[in-house]
Amino acid sequence: MFSVDIRSRLDSDAEQIDSEVWIETKLPFLLEQNSLIAYEGAQMLGCRPLGMRVLQKSFTLTPSEGEIKLDLGVSNASVVVDLDEISFSDLVQDIQTPQSLATSKVIDLPLKEHFRFLKWWPVLRAIIDGRSVYKPGEIDFSNQDGSPLDLNRSFTQEDSDEEISWFLSQTGFLHLSGWWSEDLMTKISNDMDAAIGKYKRGDGRSWWAKTKEGTDRCVRLQYFQAESESVKELLTDYRHERIAAIPGDGHDIGWDGSDDLNVIEALIKPIGVVEGISDLPWHKDCSLGRHSYDCSSMTVGVSVTGADSRSGQLSVVAGSHRANLQPNFIHPYLDLPIIDLPTKAGDVTVHLSCTLHMSHPPVEKERRVMYTSFVLPHKGKKIGVDRISKVREEAYMKVSQAPSNKMD
Repeated sequence: MFSVDIRSRLDSDAEQIDSEVWIETKLPFLLEQNSLIAYEGAQMLGCRPLGMRVLQKSFTLTPSEGEIKLDLGVSNASVVVDLDEISFSDLVQDIQTPQSLATSKVIDLPLKEHFRFLKWWPVLRAIIDGRSVYKPGEIDFSNQDGSPLDLNRSFTQEDSDEEISWFLSQTGFLHLSGWWSEDLMTKISNDMDAAIGKYKRGDGRSWWAKTKEGTDRCVRLQYFQAESESVKELLTDYRHERIAAIPGDGHDIGWDGSDDLNVIEALIKPIGVVEGISDLPWHKDCSLGRHSYDCSSMTVGVSVTGADSRSGQLSVVAGSHRANLQPNFIHPYLDLPIIDLPTKAGDVTVHLSCTLHMSHPPVEKERRVMYTSFVLPHKGKKIGVDRISKVREEAYMKVSQAPSNKMD
């Protein structure tokens, strides 16, 4: 099998960084080591001087003359970010990202400056982690024998795990065709209809949206295994476990039979949503943080109904999991192919947690889908998860009262 475990940090190594010591001693050393590759990325992305203030310490990073220059103070910065000690420590150690800090209002920048800060994120990772920012033409797609990879290929249960695993490792996604029966999907759709009345806005178990007709719709039913015996059977079926085993990394399906865990969520994609979260723009699932501690987990979408260009299909950026790039939008320089994933009832899509993806709003037909995740084996407490979870909750509350599809 072909691993998708690209973790480079352990939670046991995370610590509360002394910002003054880090800025004075660690940052100059990292720039000496990685300034060239960081500068190349900053040039491609058009990064302007970035200033940071942490307590009484401030500095500016400026791409200039083939390197990233470090100056004390922020008088020459195009964007200035004010951080507390915990947020700075999180940022340095890849526990939180500029997007999560902005969503939680730890930083509150005008929109133009916010995007200037987002541009810097892959460059900061290049400085700190020594991971080059993606360059056009750097990634190609080939089969194990060197022949071109068909990025629009789908797989059936008859295909070998080795073939499927190679495709996932190269592209960051899968389309599994006819994985489940249409009869099973019909039963699950009926269970969704029966369960909707048990969910209420504000119950902490569901997401809601309003359509242009003013209708209040439940669009995400969490803990759905508690509402469907058919879903419980699916979660314990060998075909579901087979997907988790495809990379050979020991991914856990995350369910012990309890109804108290939010193991799988049933989504309804209505037409004409004008308020609330229904469809998400381009993002990586690790865009709020912990990429180097958790990636790559696997997100599995079970198509209860089919999806196409008219009914809210998923799209992915092939190979984006192999690239250090912005996790919240597609920069104009990015040359990686965008692949649409139309599905039929019973098909399954898989995407890795650091694969850029988005869901299109349906325009003619509603779509129904279920999502669950497989996570890499992990020991000990996960650092910063409570902060990131709070960010997700705050993002939902903001977007549930705002125009649709504007925020991750």
